[in-house]
Amino acid sequence: MAETKELLNPSVEQLVKEIVAVNHAWKVACELFGENSPLSTSSRDLKTCLQVRLLRSYAPTQVYLIEDKQAEGEALYSLHLREPIGNRLYAEHLPVRVAYQVLTDKELKQFSKQ
Repeated sequence: MAETKELLNPSVEQLVKEIVAVNHAWKVACELFGENSPLSTSSRDLKTCLQVRLLRSYAPTQVYLIEDKQAEGEALYSLHLREPIGNRLYAEHLPVRVAYQVLTDKELKQFSKQ
């Protein structure tokens, strides 16, 4: 029963680990098979789903969105962690255009740093 609860309600630490692992897999898939391969797009979409889950479960108390002003090219949000997890201070990047597709205006406001 505890394993089921952990699967349904993963900790912030577990979600961050999964996001980082899937992000790495996505980048490798893009290098090996191209950005539009089924494996690449599936990995990218899974990363987005995990990030949304992290935000909906733990924002704004443990994680929040902040625009990455140093990003070149496409506008990106950083999922910034309030407390480091391992040596990580963020749970990867989420393109702003994707955030507007998968989050409501209310969520965007709620999840952004105040």
